[in-house]
Amino acid sequence: MAASLRTVLARAGLRVDSEEFLALVEEAARRLSPADPDPAQYFTESQRAALSDVGLDLAPRRESERDPRARTVALQAVLRDSALTVSGAAERINVDSSRIRHRLAEGRLAGWKDHGGWRLPVWQFTNTGVLPGLEAVLAAVPDDQPPLVLAGFMTTPQQDLLTAGEPTTPRDWLLAGGDPAGVARLVATLGTPV
Repeated sequence: MAASLRTVLARAGLRVDSEEFLALVEEAARRLSPADPDPAQYFTESQRAALSDVGLDLAPRRESERDPRARTVALQAVLRDSALTVSGAAERINVDSSRIRHRLAEGRLAGWKDHGGWRLPVWQFTNTGVLPGLEAVLAAVPDDQPPLVLAGFMTTPQQDLLTAGEPTTPRDWLLAGGDPAGVARLVATLGTPV
């Protein structure tokens, strides 16, 4: 398996050895909810009855069912592995590390504290700078949205952002010179039920 994992990591452009990647996956899995939660325990008797009446299955996950946490764990591990440190981000956009910390404090860059230092998701950078329109987009992100949700949004094609008639990712939209206000309107709805 180690050879296969090394191949997959190399093809994905992740600069991490397989043992380190597996350690990231293990850590991410530990942070998630219990492996086999009993959904019924979160509701009162009357709530369980009402939910069952409309056809909702509140039974615990069956042994034969795929663990829904697996995709999240993998995505979280990739997000953490591909994120830049403060010094890495500073080097990429050719500024001093203190400027990166100021931008983080002002909400002009997205990041999170991890093992004593800041980590900045790479999707917000170009090869030589910061994604055009990023500040407007970040200002609209709801406070309760974690980095993985924001990364997923920025790298997933959106039906409301069309380039040549095709849905495009918010990141690609901004790179192509699209109006950041459109992305800001969409990102402001993250976490809002449809």
